[in-house]
Amino acid sequence: MASPKQQRIDPASVPAPSKKAGSTKKPGARKPKVVPPSARKAKRASLGDWISAARLLTLPLSIAPVLLGAAIAFVYPRAEGDLVGFWILAAACLAVAVFLQIGVNYANDYSDGVRGTDDDRVGPARLTASGAARPRTVLTVALVFFALAAAAGVFIVIRTEHWWLLAVGAVAILAAWFYTGGKRPYGYFALGELVAFLFFGIVATAGTVFVLANDIPFETWIAAASIGAIAAAALLVNNIRDREKDAVVSKRTLAVLIGDRASRILYAFLIIVPPLAATVFFSLVFEMSYLAYFALLAAVPAAVITLFARTPGELVIALRLTSLTALLYALGLGYGIAF
Repeated sequence: MASPKQQRIDPASVPAPSKKAGSTKKPGARKPKVVPPSARKAKRASLGDWISAARLLTLPLSIAPVLLGAAIAFVYPRAEGDLVGFWILAAACLAVAVFLQIGVNYANDYSDGVRGTDDDRVGPARLTASGAARPRTVLTVALVFFALAAAAGVFIVIRTEHWWLLAVGAVAILAAWFYTGGKRPYGYFALGELVAFLFFGIVATAGTVFVLANDIPFETWIAAASIGAIAAAALLVNNIRDREKDAVVSKRTLAVLIGDRASRILYAFLIIVPPLAATVFFSLVFEMSYLAYFALLAAVPAAVITLFARTPGELVIALRLTSLTALLYALGLGYGIAF
C-alpha cells in the first residue's frame, strides 16, 4: 500500500488559496475600494438645483390672477392721480402671490422628502429626497419665502388699513404649509386641486381687486373662477404623472381617487371650458377681450397631450403648456379689460 505522501491527490479537493494570502498579492498593488450605492453621497445641490426646485416655469400660475385682478381694478372707479400708489400695491400683491408659491414649492420638497413620498418619484429629482440638500436647509428656505410673502402682506395691510386681511394672509400661509406638511396634509386626501382653485383663483384675483379698488365687482368672480380652473388643472396633470407612485405610498390625490382616464378628461375640461366661457362673457363687455382666445394655442395641445400621453415626460410638457396657458390667458384678457 502506498504511503500517504505517495497517494494521488485530486486537485478539485484542494481548497483555493485565500485572496487575503500575502503570497498572492503583488507588491505595490492596491485593491479598489467598492462603495455600495446606498453609501454613496449625493451630489451637493448647486445654485441651479435650488432655482430648479423653485419651479420657476410654474410661476405664471401665481402671476396670472394678480394680472387679472389689477386689470379689473384699473378700470374700476378710483381716486384720480394715485396711479403710483396703485402700481405699488399691485406690485405688493404680486410679491405675496409669487413668494407664497415659491415657499410652498420648497415646503413640498421638504415635507414629501422627509416623509419618503419622493424616494421613488418619476419627475425631476427633489432636493430633500435626493440628498442634495439637508432637510433643515430646505425647510429654512421655505420659511424665508413665507416670511417674505408675509412682509409684503403686512405692507399691504398698513397701506390700506384693512387689518382683517392679516387673517386672510395667515390662512394662505397655513394652506401653503399643510398641502404636504403636518401629520394629515390635505394634499394626501384629494383636496389639492380644490385649494389651488380657491387660493390661486378666487383669493388671489378677488384679493387683488379689493386691495386696489376697495370693492369687488361682479366680473371679478368670473375671471377668478376661470384662472382658478387653470391652476387646478396644473396640479391635476402633475398628480396624473405621479399617480401610480402616489398610490403606492398612500398619497390619495384626486388622480388616485378617480382614476387615470377620468383625471385626464377632467384636466381637459378645466383647462379649456372655464377660460373659454369666461372669454365669451368678457368679449360681450370689453371689445378687446377676444385676445384671450390666443391662450387656446397652448391649452388645446396641453389637453391633447394629457389625454393621450403615455410617458411622464409628455405630462411634464403638458404641465409647462398649462403654465403658459395661464400667462397667455391673463395677458390677453387683462389687456382686453384694461384697454
